[in-house]
Amino acid sequence: MTHKPFSQACENNKDPILQIIKTVFCQPTTVWEIGSGTGQHACYFAEHLPHLEWQPTDRSENIPGIRLWREEAKLDNLKPPLTLDVTDTVWPCCTIDALFTANTLHIMSWDEVQIFFTRLAEYLNPNALVCIYGPFNYNRAYTSDSNASFDHWLKSQSIASGIRNFEDIVSLSTSGGFSLLNDIAMPANNRLLVLQKQLKTR
Repeated sequence: MTHKPFSQACENNKDPILQIIKTVFCQPTTVWEIGSGTGQHACYFAEHLPHLEWQPTDRSENIPGIRLWREEAKLDNLKPPLTLDVTDTVWPCCTIDALFTANTLHIMSWDEVQIFFTRLAEYLNPNALVCIYGPFNYNRAYTSDSNASFDHWLKSQSIASGIRNFEDIVSLSTSGGFSLLNDIAMPANNRLLVLQKQLKTR
């Protein structure tokens, strides 16, 4: 029997994130969440942003836990979770109008981060908005002792993981046709990056 998973970090950061994304995703649309994890964010954001349809996704091993949270939440605008790995050649969608992801880029390998941005370039519609939450390094330096400790812990779990450099992420997103609209300081030495897919000029 699957027990409902719980993340204290999600509990701590869900309201600060909500305060930002409600100003970004202010028009009715469907938001795809990449790496929904426990499902806590999906439930909280769908509840507090009723003008949105929220689409949770994650790797197959996390889907049962997300389902338990969704069943308990009983929200009409929270869609059933879909199995999605960013490295999948084909994602379970045609196009995406808005995308949110939290605390995923430092779990992925750098190759996976690059594939992620390649997929965003393929699947996101022009003018699509993207919110990316998590810790970042600036000028290849840690922004706090706690982030340095966290990065060392990540690398002890998997040598391919680690806090990503802000400049590298901006470079990847620019190459994929996105522009950085905002870089917002968040509690606990995290950031929230807001990107937008540009219209093709050629």
